[in-house]
Amino acid sequence: MVAALELYLDTDATRRIRVLWEALESEGVQSMRSLLEQRHRPHVSLAVAPRFDPERVAAALAGTVVAAPLRLSFQHAGQFVGRVLWLGPTPTAELLDHHRRVHDQLTAAGITLVEHYRPGRWVPHCTLSMRVPNVLMAAAVRRCLEVLPLEATVVGAALTDHARGISRPLP
Repeated sequence: MVAALELYLDTDATRRIRVLWEALESEGVQSMRSLLEQRHRPHVSLAVAPRFDPERVAAALAGTVVAAPLRLSFQHAGQFVGRVLWLGPTPTAELLDHHRRVHDQLTAAGITLVEHYRPGRWVPHCTLSMRVPNVLMAAAVRRCLEVLPLEATVVGAALTDHARGISRPLP
């Protein structure tokens, strides 16, 4: 498992993604609904690390509103190598600037982050499944396209490390 700094979505967007998780499950695709005893929340991760020290992260981000009320417009579905399926918000200047600020503060505090989440490499996304069978990928993508476009507002943030039972809300 990894630790993440997660941005949470408004109630309507969260509901629509949860409905999509159910639709994927009905197609035989294990969705994020099935993980963490169904406690997983739809989110976009700003930063990921093998492990976070919550106190160091809180100190690094002091004075920063991590849960900035960003508007996200999910316009596309995508996949990463390894059968990971996701919805992607349009990478606006506002979103990319917010990501860079948060990342820069964590890095300045000596917090090591996963390379794929660094500015310039980060692909903003909301993971839907990490185990899409190859033969079901096309059907899963079609299901995703049925819910797009999806408009959302960031309404919360948390530092999570599910392997260690950490879920710490951030401002």
